[in-house]
Amino acid sequence: MKLINNPKRKDWPNLLARPALNALSLEKKVRKILNKVKKEGDKAVKQFTRDFDGVKLKTLLVTEKEISAAIKEVPEELKRAIRTAKNNIEKFHSLQIRPVEYVDTMPGVRCWRNGVAIEKVGLYIPGGTAPLFSTVLMLGIPAKLAGCKEIVLCSPPSKETGKLHPAILFAAKEVGITTIIKAGGVQAIAAMAYGTETIPQVYKIFGPGNQYVNCAKQLVQSEGIAIDMPAGPSEVCVFSDETANPAFVAADLLSQAEHGTDSQVLLVSTDKSVLLNVNDEIEKQAALLPRRKLALQALSNSKLIFLKSQDDAIDLVNAYAPEHLIIAAANEEAIAKKIFNAGSVFLGNYSPESAGDYASGTNHALPTNGYARSYAGVSVDSFVKKITWQKLTPRGLQNIGQTIITMAEAEGLQAHANAVKIRLDQLNAES
Repeated sequence: MKLINNPKRKDWPNLLARPALNALSLEKKVRKILNKVKKEGDKAVKQFTRDFDGVKLKTLLVTEKEISAAIKEVPEELKRAIRTAKNNIEKFHSLQIRPVEYVDTMPGVRCWRNGVAIEKVGLYIPGGTAPLFSTVLMLGIPAKLAGCKEIVLCSPPSKETGKLHPAILFAAKEVGITTIIKAGGVQAIAAMAYGTETIPQVYKIFGPGNQYVNCAKQLVQSEGIAIDMPAGPSEVCVFSDETANPAFVAADLLSQAEHGTDSQVLLVSTDKSVLLNVNDEIEKQAALLPRRKLALQALSNSKLIFLKSQDDAIDLVNAYAPEHLIIAAANEEAIAKKIFNAGSVFLGNYSPESAGDYASGTNHALPTNGYARSYAGVSVDSFVKKITWQKLTPRGLQNIGQTIITMAEAEGLQAHANAVKIRLDQLNAES
């Protein structure tokens, strides 16, 4: 990894830039696929699955027979692990469901807010270089807790088998998802956005993916389909000082780098010897990884940054706004209080980012590419619309009526004022 020594603040924007494809070229390619699926439905989805994934499909829908057969292939140890993770994720997310709170803003005027589940949601589960069955739990569990009526899951089929990974189907069954589609990439996003003969149209699309998938989500959003967030290639930032364990830090950086060639990892430290030791550890550990080639390609886009001042290091981390942030430093909780741009934060030497990816209970569907400045990760709230309600009694209208009339007339909206006056006139006539 490239070592950057005490960079000046004016150089931070270029230093922290994420790797990206040419935006115009990317959008052109993605639009072409979106439009074809919109026009041709299942036929286009199957064509692109054949072209991009090398799989010729007769049907897109995964049958109950396929699910039952797949579940038998999942090792018992993995089943137990998935169930443990499911239990922890449910515990954490169930506390996000709050009772309705009523507020009497003045006598006779009651207001409240109630969460109503989004009826139809789509979950995109990456399955290209790694079958992310953990993402099924991260998206499916809060969707179920929220009460979504229809949950559609799309994931790319294996080139070797033409099927979805057994663990993805097992996790979907555990969560209670029944509409499962063998389709990935842009064509899957298009199918969920527009609907096809087989794939139901949804109102909001969730899930991480590569830059093509992220671009597709943003384009369909401009057409009125909601998305969870702009979630592109995965990334991690580690903030360390002299107390960090170089072997632990190297393992954390590699765990993120192995996601794919467009992933990015960043190590910011106030101790130069830690940076050098981590670099040595990365070489040792990478040599033993099955996905070594992918990880090393990702590391070519990644950096080791030395800053003398802890305050400067914290400012740089906030400027980067990482998807995942690990604070491997003394007084980590005090440092954490100064972090305001991050998707999910891991405190201390014994909190690997892998814990949040799989089983601690927090959600791993998080904002990337700097969007942690303005977006939060997926939660139960992501699957809910908050509807506001109000009810006024006759006394309540009398109490607030003149306030409304005065404001409406000042804005020149006489009909608004009249909607109150006509009621007050009726009440005065009855009294």
